[in-house]
Amino acid sequence: MTVKERLEALRILMKEKGVDAYLVPTDDFHGSEYVGDYFKCRKYITGFTGSAGTAVIMQDMAGLWTDGRYFIQAAQQLEGTPVTLFKMGEPDVPTIHKFLEENLKEGMCLGFDGRTVSAEEAETLERILQKKQVHFSVNEDLIGNIWDDRPALSCEPVMELSEKWAGRSRADKIREIRSKLKEKGADLFILTSLDDIAWLLNIRGNDIHCCPVVLSYLVLDDSELRLFVNEKAFSDSVKEALSKDGIAIYPYDDIYTYVQTIPEEKKVFLSRSNVNSRLVSSIPKTVTILDGENLTLLPKAIKNETEVRNEKTAHIKDGVAMVKFIHWLKKNVGMKEITELSAADKLYEFRSAQENFQGNSFDPIIAYGAHGAIVHYSATEETNIPLEPKGLVLMDTGGHYLEGTTDITRTVVLGPVTEKEKKYFTAVLRGHLNLAAAKFRYGCTGLNLDALARGPLWAMGEDYNHGTGHGVGYLLNVHEGPQSFRWKSPAELPAPVLEEGMITSDEPGYYAENEFGIRHENLVVCKKAEKTSYGQFMKFEPLTLVPFDLEGIDPEQMEAGERKLLNQYHALVYEKISPYLNEEEQSWLKKATQEI
Repeated sequence: MTVKERLEALRILMKEKGVDAYLVPTDDFHGSEYVGDYFKCRKYITGFTGSAGTAVIMQDMAGLWTDGRYFIQAAQQLEGTPVTLFKMGEPDVPTIHKFLEENLKEGMCLGFDGRTVSAEEAETLERILQKKQVHFSVNEDLIGNIWDDRPALSCEPVMELSEKWAGRSRADKIREIRSKLKEKGADLFILTSLDDIAWLLNIRGNDIHCCPVVLSYLVLDDSELRLFVNEKAFSDSVKEALSKDGIAIYPYDDIYTYVQTIPEEKKVFLSRSNVNSRLVSSIPKTVTILDGENLTLLPKAIKNETEVRNEKTAHIKDGVAMVKFIHWLKKNVGMKEITELSAADKLYEFRSAQENFQGNSFDPIIAYGAHGAIVHYSATEETNIPLEPKGLVLMDTGGHYLEGTTDITRTVVLGPVTEKEKKYFTAVLRGHLNLAAAKFRYGCTGLNLDALARGPLWAMGEDYNHGTGHGVGYLLNVHEGPQSFRWKSPAELPAPVLEEGMITSDEPGYYAENEFGIRHENLVVCKKAEKTSYGQFMKFEPLTLVPFDLEGIDPEQMEAGERKLLNQYHALVYEKISPYLNEEEQSWLKKATQEI
């Protein structure tokens, strides 16, 4: 069916069910950023494939809300469909809440699958719409009812992550979380975010593409830990190991009936912003619910010494693969046909040669020329174009290793570039270097530091429509909270303090629509610097070890201190990476890291 036909089928069903507006978020039942094929209802109903966005369907309209990363992509994918694009954050563009408030009339019905909307969001919608006496239909998956060839729920094999990689046993982690639960004065902890569960239990899976997680729910009290999963994904040896640590396995969907049996005297701790509304509404009303951020959030984000040490190894391996790839690319572009897709395949080949490589950490972005301006471009057979010996190619890629997760962007010069391209290439690099070199008092957040990255562009009256950086998991989700670099944050989500051991991306960019895109990204780990009478100071240490393309830089635009920072970084790259290269590659890297 076409998007138009799917919308027509949904509207017929909505009419039958008495639903006036139907909300279709990106989320799965666990609030995941990226979701498995079974959960791609928003993609199915709109045709938009990006990782962020929410659709609203009414009888006389269909809208898609998405953020600045996807404005260009969404406009292209929605062209020719009845779906209207709402560019979030742009002037005069209503939020979803505002739109619903203005367009739902007295006594109408708003529908959504309660498993795909957080309890916090559902409560917000109820509060906003109560004055219009809007009622809700949240127990049916209407998209699922019209999706005839819907993929099955994933059930990929589960593996254990040994202490050698994780740095801590799951028994130790569980003890810590039980201690935190006691501090909160609660009896049970309900955890539904997949990366948190994988981290806590030292297990990994493949139930979401490029995200090594396991479809699961978890309930922990002072004596029991219940894990709700598809048992078929677990080998006997993994089940036995989990059992030894007091973990009992139950069927995946049984979580909804289990929470109905929680005794009324119990206090349950959970995060309403993460746990879906159907699960929360299944808990008896007499049970006390304590709301707060997941108890696992900070322990997961603050990497232990073993994890940081392993990550450094992962980034050397990834650096070797990237350097070999960039050398190969520059040597062969124009000599043989290389396309966006075949370049991605070649890079995968270089990464696969590294020991303990587990796969891509996200779908690679190899975006040549004008495609680079599409922030989260993903080449398809239809959009795939050859790389030519001119202009820029933006390459945002990453890998999973047993030693950790990488995420790197390099904008590479393939041939002659314009003065405009050089100007912005240099400005973005200056911002990147300035943020990476920051020294700051403990207590600072990414909100405090983001302007360092944007400064050179802001001075030119320019900017980019995305955050400057995100947290990264350890052999987990490539986007991980709570920390980030961004210049504004919602009042209800205060920016978290940057802690020692947090790994964050530093990735400013610049995008000229229909011309080119530039982004420079390294991962950095937060470390303690000196302690003075003013308190503890902090700094960043680079993990990523790949040169920035000197052919794109105009040194005249850089301050002496910025050139020094680049030269120091490039010296480090050569020191760490060159021993793993052949003579030709070493010679190329020597030139690619020379002082400017």
